Amino acid sequence: MMVKVLDTILSQSAYSAEVDVPFEKIDIADWLFNLPEAEYLRCCPPDHIAAGVTWTDDGRRMSINVEQIGSGLVVQHYVAEVAEAAYCRMNSISDVFTSSGRTKVNVVWELIAEKIDENRTRYTNRVTAHPTDVFMAFLEEHGTRFEDAAAARQAAGGDHNSRETPLFAASIARRALSK
Repeated sequence: MMVKVLDTILSQSAYSAEVDVPFEKIDIADWLFNLPEAEYLRCCPPDHIAAGVTWTDDGRRMSINVEQIGSGLVVQHYVAEVAEAAYCRMNSISDVFTSSGRTKVNVVWELIAEKIDENRTRYTNRVTAHPTDVFMAFLEEHGTRFEDAAAARQAAGGDHNSRETPLFAASIARRALSK
């Protein structure tokens, strides 16, 4: 089944946290693709459920995350579009399981490191969700207005991101300092 991603934004949030680690020591791609599952779980309890890494058929790196966002269980299949020390852009056609059934959203996850000074780095966790044609059909089938779904996703996604960002930043910092 081909899933069409729509240009509309379903939800978007970005939060930042600062760490006492020199920018040059930070390697987000290394952290992301070597993240132990137990560490992922510690980065947003109790929402984070499982994580792992794999490859697409054509050899691109992939991070699989399972988490609870609001009332939906989300299985994310993040494919690396950019995987660098200071910036990763991950793109997923994510499966969302709700009490009304299963649907799909497109989630773009950006992990960004910026130098503050010689000893500090700012980490930003930006998450943008777009509806898919499958999602829009799901809303229509259940008589849900897009605006209502977007408001619910914005509230749940923003809350989740605000809680995981400082814990991701601390985890990235620990990894950087352990090397």
